[in-house]
Amino acid sequence: MAIPAGLLPSMIRRPLTGSGYFTGKRQGYLLAIISAMLLGFTGIIIRILTVHYHLPTSVLAFWRAALVAAVLLPILLVTKPQWAKLRRDQVKFYLAYGLLLAVFNGLWTESVALNGASISTILSYCSVGFTVFLGWVFYNEYMGWRELLVIIISLFGCFLVSNGLNIAAADFNFIGLLIGLASGVGYSFYTLAGRLATDRQYPVWNTILYVFGFSAVYQLIFNQLMLWFPVQGMQQMVGNLWFLSHGAEGIQWSGWWLLLILAAGPTLLGFGLFNLSLKTLPLAVASLLLTLELVFTAVIAYFLLGETLSASQLLGSALVLLGVLMLHRKDNAPMGREIAPKNNATLSP
Repeated sequence: MAIPAGLLPSMIRRPLTGSGYFTGKRQGYLLAIISAMLLGFTGIIIRILTVHYHLPTSVLAFWRAALVAAVLLPILLVTKPQWAKLRRDQVKFYLAYGLLLAVFNGLWTESVALNGASISTILSYCSVGFTVFLGWVFYNEYMGWRELLVIIISLFGCFLVSNGLNIAAADFNFIGLLIGLASGVGYSFYTLAGRLATDRQYPVWNTILYVFGFSAVYQLIFNQLMLWFPVQGMQQMVGNLWFLSHGAEGIQWSGWWLLLILAAGPTLLGFGLFNLSLKTLPLAVASLLLTLELVFTAVIAYFLLGETLSASQLLGSALVLLGVLMLHRKDNAPMGREIAPKNNATLSP
């Protein structure tokens, strides 16, 4: 799962220095590709935890967010203690942002459990069309033929990826489709909040620390409320927070290690490497390389999980990727060729 580009500009600093072959832009390309590969493992690990370990999705979402904050906090206290501080003026924004992350993270985790790693990752990239729409609604950004075409292409691609051609079949997964699309909408709002954080000039790692921390609190509250007041159809989403420490097999240490790897690896390390790539690569180029996450997830899911895509789903994946490419082509267009958005606002896809 990609990280919202709206968070990234505040991390850009002077270019990396060094010697050897992998310097400058070569280094940036390498870091961006490794980042995409790491992020490609996100859906894979979640799929293993939900299918093999039967970990409830709400419990998984809690531990993922909580461990990200737990890993990041000591690092900041040692390296950048000022970024570990929470100012009073940040509290309301981070509370709202954390709620967005909790909703999106919960939806996407459930989407992986229902649809598989490949399909859920592709559906999350359908957020490109929704993000364009939100940019028009909230920032009065220019909505031309290219933007409308991107929305149509993205939605049709999602329809095909969700096996929409078999919508009349008895085994068609309507719930999986709705949750997958909802995760894309949630990702769009999450991206929009990332842009607001950048506009307010909040340090990116400070934002991640508290947004993930508050998100964990929301997941904890949701999980506990659902245990106290069960809702039909949602019981399988919640469970004991120490789920992996109970049962006939005792403590499932391999599951706990996977949770820690998910938080410290694909989430933090993948995000960190992507930010490092921005030191030598333009944001549009680095973001474009990040879409390789789709390919890596599909390939890894094929070999590790045996997931395959039909011809129509492959076509849908290509359409989703085409929508991303169209927006990046617009971002890279020479000055004067595109009509500038109103109020000079831009929304990163």
